[in-house]
Amino acid sequence: MKKRTKIIIATIAGTVILTGAIWLINESRYPNAPAFNDHFTRKFLNKDKKVDDGFYEFKSKTEQYTMWFPKGYQLIKENGEDYVINGNSYERWIAKEVNNKAENAGGSYIEMTFSNARKAENESFTVENMFKEQLNITKPNTFETSSTRIYYDSAYTYFKGTQEVIMHHNKEHAPNTYIAYVADKHSNNAIELWFDKSKKSRKNDEVVEKKWFLTILKNSKFPEGNEA
Repeated sequence: MKKRTKIIIATIAGTVILTGAIWLINESRYPNAPAFNDHFTRKFLNKDKKVDDGFYEFKSKTEQYTMWFPKGYQLIKENGEDYVINGNSYERWIAKEVNNKAENAGGSYIEMTFSNARKAENESFTVENMFKEQLNITKPNTFETSSTRIYYDSAYTYFKGTQEVIMHHNKEHAPNTYIAYVADKHSNNAIELWFDKSKKSRKNDEVVEKKWFLTILKNSKFPEGNEA
């Protein structure tokens, strides 16, 4: 009986060790970055394609767009409302900045909404309403890539009591809210993107943050061959 017990214990220990070794091997295949430390987030990322310093390629589960995803962020999946998808026509997610050492949430969030229900003839109206409502402007900055039209702007926002205050060209603080609309030139696909930095930003952060945000926008792409 004792001999049999020892054999069973040794077998269990060997299985545990083997399982642990396999897990470590599998984990070592992924880059050491907050985005890949989260098992849900890594499902969207191409671990073999580091597109630029600080970013990895993100592939939507709708298969309707790709974009560059910052390696220091993780998708939030605490309840059913954090990540929403409807076939290949709609997807919404929120990502949080993560401290690589403590694995704690930082002060910055990205919110992305994809839809293929956009009407090309309503693009100007949609953009104007979006930026008027969110940033109190009607003519955002614009530029184009070979396949997209991109509208974006930013402001320093805060709450005074229950009233939101929106300040443009603030002398003391860099923008802490960035908003963008990316429209596909060849289909009804469109992306709305928000970047919210809840902590106060210094003015010398503005150039870096703007470049970072524009990098994401320029590399948000839709499938080729779509027709509006």
